[in-house]
Amino acid sequence: MPNLRFAAPKEKRVALITGGARGIGRASALRIAEEGRDIVIADVLEANGVEVVKEIEALGGRGVFVKTDVTDFGSVQAAVEKTVETFDRLDILVCCAGILGLEAPFFEQSPEQFDKVMKINVYGVYYAHQLAIPHMLKRGWGRCLTMTSGARRAATTQVPYGVSKGAVYSFIGALGNAYPKQGVFVNGVEPGRALTDMVVPRFSAEHLANPGTPIGRYADPEEVAEVIEFLCSERNTYVTGAVWNVKGGTG
Repeated sequence: MPNLRFAAPKEKRVALITGGARGIGRASALRIAEEGRDIVIADVLEANGVEVVKEIEALGGRGVFVKTDVTDFGSVQAAVEKTVETFDRLDILVCCAGILGLEAPFFEQSPEQFDKVMKINVYGVYYAHQLAIPHMLKRGWGRCLTMTSGARRAATTQVPYGVSKGAVYSFIGALGNAYPKQGVFVNGVEPGRALTDMVVPRFSAEHLANPGTPIGRYADPEEVAEVIEFLCSERNTYVTGAVWNVKGGTG
């Protein structure tokens, strides 16, 4: 085994997952829980979030649901405080809370629509990192993960969403280079399209069966969660400030 200079022993770490009540957030919560982590689900979807906690407990782990509006700094702060109050630490942050918003031409995108998407997709990420990272710095170890999207490269019918994901991409690079010597890595995952509630209702069954990707299908949320779990683990000793594509070959 090589000497991995940034390696840390595996511990009973604690993960806070925004948007963890369904989709990639839920899959990530369960996958990280399988590694023996305690999980806090921060989401507005209470019934779904409580069900995910039950799934975590069925795996033998500990889970807590905290109803959280990521557009509200105080609400995110309460989720972080509940995490530390319950488990006495916060080691892993996964930001999956996000919305697509309205798919429409630019001139049909109102300022209110733009504001709504930015508050959830950008402000929510900003708040969560600003509140969580100090707890990681105290322990000298932390892993943060945020979702980006290929829409950041110019999706003409998703301008607010694309702009929000471009902002997140820049955010990951900035923070990924800020704290690695202190043991805190910040990364992103760009999943292309996964079979979640954000994707499936927008397409026909025929398209979903043959979407034209090189691999011949869209991802299952669990496949994206595998990459997220690695980036948030002790096995990740050198990746920070990066966005990993999980796209089935679409680049």
